[in-house]
Amino acid sequence: MRALLVEDDDSIADFVARGLREAGFTADRAADGVDGLQLATSATYDVAIVDLMLPKLDGLSLIKELRRRQIATPVLILSARHTVDDRVTGLEAGGDDYLIKPFAFTELLARVQALIRRATAAPASTHLTVGDLTLDLRSRRAMRGGREIELRPRELALLEYLMRNTGRVISKTMILSHVWDYSFDPRTNVVDVLVHRLREKIDRDFDHKMIQTVRGMGYVLKVA
Repeated sequence: MRALLVEDDDSIADFVARGLREAGFTADRAADGVDGLQLATSATYDVAIVDLMLPKLDGLSLIKELRRRQIATPVLILSARHTVDDRVTGLEAGGDDYLIKPFAFTELLARVQALIRRATAAPASTHLTVGDLTLDLRSRRAMRGGREIELRPRELALLEYLMRNTGRVISKTMILSHVWDYSFDPRTNVVDVLVHRLREKIDRDFDHKMIQTVRGMGYVLKVA
């Protein structure tokens, strides 16, 4: 997946771009509206994340110009403006969603993924299968090799996250943000403990160990 980030605040841009790349996106960044428009019209993106208060060309004008040129890339608006009128104005200009600053990266990522699913008409499945491992999110039942596995809520959340990203390395930071939805001390070992518990339930009785460690990077769920 390829994302375009148009944001003039370096700290926010670095934070979002890093998170997107950890989530498996290719992220291009523009620091003003003119450069953002040039990138958006010269390449194909799965989603664009656009701040409203941009130098040279503001975010609303950028979005309107994209739509005038019939570029249908889904746009998530970022803004500190939080009134209903502000949100309506952004959506009427051609934005597809609106996220108010400050925000949690997990919410931004969820909204980006929802925009991409909507654009590609690919609804999120409630029944996941990876090899001989299955997860039914409605009944909250996990099975491997026909054997039911009892999971606690955070174990289930981690398993779903890994299964939806099969073959992709998931960092500890991404797990912290996704499973707990707020920031822990990065030196904490809660992720290691949770992964260990899940491994004991998913992999212990099987020759192929699906949850694998990628040293210095994170974890990945792999089929045989």
